[in-house]
Amino acid sequence: MTTIYIALPDGLLVLRRKPGHWQAQSQLEGLPTYCIAADPLQPEHLYAGTFGRGLWRSMDAGASWQPAGDGIRSPQIMAVVVSRAERVGAFGVVYAGTEPSALYRSEDGGKTWQELTSLLTLPSAPTWSFPPRPYTSHVRAIGLDPHQAGRLYVAIEAGALVRSFDGGQTWEDRKPDGPFDTHTLGLPHQPPGRIYSAAGDGFMQPGQGFVESRDGGDTWERPGAGLQHHYLWGLAVDPGSPETLVVSAADGPQQAHNPLSAASAIYRRVSEGSWQQVQDGLPASRGMLASQLSANEAEPGVFYAANNQGVYRSADAGLTWERLDMAWPEQEHRSRAEGLLVCEVG
Repeated sequence: MTTIYIALPDGLLVLRRKPGHWQAQSQLEGLPTYCIAADPLQPEHLYAGTFGRGLWRSMDAGASWQPAGDGIRSPQIMAVVVSRAERVGAFGVVYAGTEPSALYRSEDGGKTWQELTSLLTLPSAPTWSFPPRPYTSHVRAIGLDPHQAGRLYVAIEAGALVRSFDGGQTWEDRKPDGPFDTHTLGLPHQPPGRIYSAAGDGFMQPGQGFVESRDGGDTWERPGAGLQHHYLWGLAVDPGSPETLVVSAADGPQQAHNPLSAASAIYRRVSEGSWQQVQDGLPASRGMLASQLSANEAEPGVFYAANNQGVYRSADAGLTWERLDMAWPEQEHRSRAEGLLVCEVG
């Protein structure tokens, strides 16, 4: 069953596809939910990060939730991901990132956690700073190499994209040409070594918001031709054609995140072509906060977008979109979707 999980400022909205309609259910009500992840091999194992209320886990596809176990020092969980390649018994290894910046690892389904303390010894660490709260920074995104177990990439907002080759025990600092302010990472299964970064770098230097590596992060390029908005937020890769991708973008953080000045767009790119803005079926740019984007491994050529106007699905690899027939909570018109996950459950 195709299931959509949307992390929202007041909980988790779960949409399940039924014959002819989508069924909506609220979970984690009242908890400011920032991120959501599922075990790729056991999607009923879910992990949801909240801002101020810690990490929560479900072993039954969200029918019930419990706080994660001991070991995570901060209750601000900003990123969570589960490994397909790293397995310990019945569980995929889970990585969770927090504010202040710290990274944790669990090998038992979130019951216990180990802090990967060497992350904070990197030379760039003293310079990390999140502009709205300049006294701190946080782990915004975590990317896992689909081919190399233990190879991971961590994006600090703001200041660095760093990588580890050994499950987070040791780290390599950011490359001089790498992204500075990554918001979303994409690591497709093919071709090996490909990494996509949707970053805020273009806010200060137009044309710099999309950053791409073809060699696992050794070197980086910024192919921004066609982008008229340069502050990038969401990103998704077509599982059936991994050089087809979509991004969400705005002129700056206010237009991306502030409902009073919201104005954003979605762009599509195929292979090495230019970016093309797509609009068919989407809301008007003005009034639309930056979308969270996702793809479902079981649906090649399909993308999903969630924003303050609703949830949208594209069945033609991002060219045209259709709003899902569901009641979008009125209060969500004033806030952004913080996270989006689409997978097959049951």
